[in-house]
Amino acid sequence: MTTDQWTTVADVASAVCLLGGAFLAFAAGVGVLRFPDLLARMHAGTKPQVLGLILVLIGLALRLRSGGAVWALVLVAVFQMLTAPVAAHMVGRAGYRTGKVRSDLLVVDELTSDQELARARDHGRAEDDDPRD
Repeated sequence: MTTDQWTTVADVASAVCLLGGAFLAFAAGVGVLRFPDLLARMHAGTKPQVLGLILVLIGLALRLRSGGAVWALVLVAVFQMLTAPVAAHMVGRAGYRTGKVRSDLLVVDELTSDQELARARDHGRAEDDDPRD
């Protein structure tokens, strides 16, 4: 294959990745608007959004083809994949603690027992520190 043919193949692959990433970002937006509760919306806002961004970044890397741009895109992908799950986890826990999660939609609820254990531990500490003794 000649250089022009490789360039054409890379451009087509880039377009496919960009369109796939745009579709996933659109699907994430629709999911955030349509799902009934916080956890489902959080899932829709993080999972397809991260994959969509990765596809867009791959498409950009295939189109730009310069070393500096590709390394910058790799950094964006790495930081996105590091921060999105942590942010979603913290939003989910905060939503659970503030009562924004519908418990009737949960299949398994492991956080309730953890919270009860923490409350009992804190209550025991509060009794030990009672100034009336």
